[in-house]
Amino acid sequence: MLEFEHISNTTKSLVLQQLTSQSPLVHCMTNDVVQTFTANVLLALGCSPAMVIEPEEAEQFAAIAHGLLINVGTLTTERRHAMKCAVNSANQAKKPWVLDPVAAGALSFRTHFCHELLTLKPAAIRGNASEIMALVGSSAGGRGVDSLNTTDDALPAAQLLARQAKTIVAISGEVDYITDGIRTFAVTGGHILMTRVVGTGCALSAVVAACCALPGDRLQNVAAACAIMKQAGETATQRCHGTGSFIPEFLDALYQ
Repeated sequence: MLEFEHISNTTKSLVLQQLTSQSPLVHCMTNDVVQTFTANVLLALGCSPAMVIEPEEAEQFAAIAHGLLINVGTLTTERRHAMKCAVNSANQAKKPWVLDPVAAGALSFRTHFCHELLTLKPAAIRGNASEIMALVGSSAGGRGVDSLNTTDDALPAAQLLARQAKTIVAISGEVDYITDGIRTFAVTGGHILMTRVVGTGCALSAVVAACCALPGDRLQNVAAACAIMKQAGETATQRCHGTGSFIPEFLDALYQ
């Protein structure tokens, strides 16, 4: 029987304090659909977001930033080149970078690119169940950004992927699992409404990148990122009237 660790309120508070006091600069090479929302989520938590995608600039900026997010949601050939430049630069500067393998397994171009990126040592990978299963070659049911698998289905694949790539894997869903292949955190909470607006998963990946730049136990920091976002989702759901009012309430909950 698997034993899971859980994030304490004390740990969440410490991570939130560090995000505010250190204000990590997060280089987000993310998809076009979520850039504004992702930036606002990071700002609400006290971080500094930047969206730099020109290959030459991305390579330069990745070495300056505290953390880098690679999100393949709106991947193009040119953006693929820019992302590779940024990842190589981040690695040379010893800055952590995070992979969000949006729709991996559903489309071949991005799936092949994600497999290529796995060899470049991401500090963490954050995806839904189907995406994580696809990265280890498991048969997964995915419909673009929508997972047709549960995080329980994907947990063995996540643990295997974490061991193979020597990284942290966070699977988000009804229950989030965060693992390094040996230790595994389980994070409950959140609300179904978080899946009815664009960008909560992508923004979570950006928060994971920010938390990877913090001192301390990286696995615990990533689990705290998931817990903070779920808690904000619960709070926002109690205050909003639907999807239209959810986003401002979610940002307010993160800020508060």
